[in-house]
Amino acid sequence: MTFESCLLKWKNIHLGRKWFDCAECHAEQEDHPLLQSFDMTFICKKCKKAFRKNTKEWEESDEYCPNCDNHFVIDAVTPKAALKVESGDTRVDARMIKDERVRQSNQQSIFDIKGGTERLG
Repeated sequence: MTFESCLLKWKNIHLGRKWFDCAECHAEQEDHPLLQSFDMTFICKKCKKAFRKNTKEWEESDEYCPNCDNHFVIDAVTPKAALKVESGDTRVDARMIKDERVRQSNQQSIFDIKGGTERLG
């Protein structure tokens, strides 16, 4: 075990600073309930500093980082329904794309009997 891993383990045990992705993850690993709090901890992506905001009294100025004034709240946009064809990278496999500039060979249908009269008898 390295010194860094021992130190990290000691910090987590003695200081209780564990981070969980969601309340369900916390409930699976811990034996005590979560305390309800309206303070949320944020980390600014621009200046990488952590800060807390009270979400009970949210104002428009709370959408900005107090250290660098970066606007970290992005307005939600409802996605529009669209029909799309999913495919791989067309630069690798371009079989899905039909190029109208290239002359296509005459494709024969099962109902088209050109040249098939000698087979019918």
